[in-house]
Amino acid sequence: MRGLHRVEHVMGTAVSLHIAGSLPASAVETLAERTFGWLRDVDQRFSTYRHDSEVNRLDRRELRYPDCSGDLRTVLEACADLWHATDGWFDPHATGRFDPSGYVKGWAVQVASDRLLESGAADHCINAGGDVRVRGVASVASGSDVTTGGRPSRWRVGIRHPWQSERVSWVLAGADLAVATSGSYERGRHVVDPFRREPATGLCSVTVVGADLGLADGYATAALAMGAAGLRWLAGLAGHEWAAITDDGEAYRSAGLPVVERVDDQRGG
Repeated sequence: MRGLHRVEHVMGTAVSLHIAGSLPASAVETLAERTFGWLRDVDQRFSTYRHDSEVNRLDRRELRYPDCSGDLRTVLEACADLWHATDGWFDPHATGRFDPSGYVKGWAVQVASDRLLESGAADHCINAGGDVRVRGVASVASGSDVTTGGRPSRWRVGIRHPWQSERVSWVLAGADLAVATSGSYERGRHVVDPFRREPATGLCSVTVVGADLGLADGYATAALAMGAAGLRWLAGLAGHEWAAITDDGEAYRSAGLPVVERVDDQRGG
């Protein structure tokens, strides 16, 4: 059966790519290499861990705005828009240095997905450490949900349990979803309250679902930074669905979240 499933470690996390459909194998391999090539390029230029990255050169003022790449200018403008839209809770300078990571990963995956769609790969899923973009339908061979008569079905996206890595809190399903989750899974409490300049507390996981993964990623980061007040902010967020888990293990979600499965016991005893 045609299709592809590839996993690489890039941007500091495991990135999985599923391409379903009936494209020739050679075309699928080419698209996969272009996708990971783009993500590796983003990692090279936007990583805060690489001394010579474009982001760090800008932060050290070795690079002026007019000399930034078009991609970096796009990210800078998006971060400024998010800062205004969230009343300063999304702040790429919250740690005392310029760090757009709360937007970049989602944006990079969204761009990769858009390029796959433009290239004829209408059925695909990219999962970059919890930032997930799915489009089209999933084949049985590439991880689809329950099928009828062997026909393709919607993609399923598991939202990782905040305390038990082998479990999920919710399973979402859809044919055109951008799902961004921000939490203390792999990097601890890395999201900083930009007003107190301390690690944010109150929420341990926030998931935002929308049409653009970069935007959803920024909103999830902002809500996590708000702590418990983020629940009220999420409830008023137009055009998006959401789910959140508090530090006490209480779970909340919007009525329209495309849930097909829920694990009720968040802490699992």
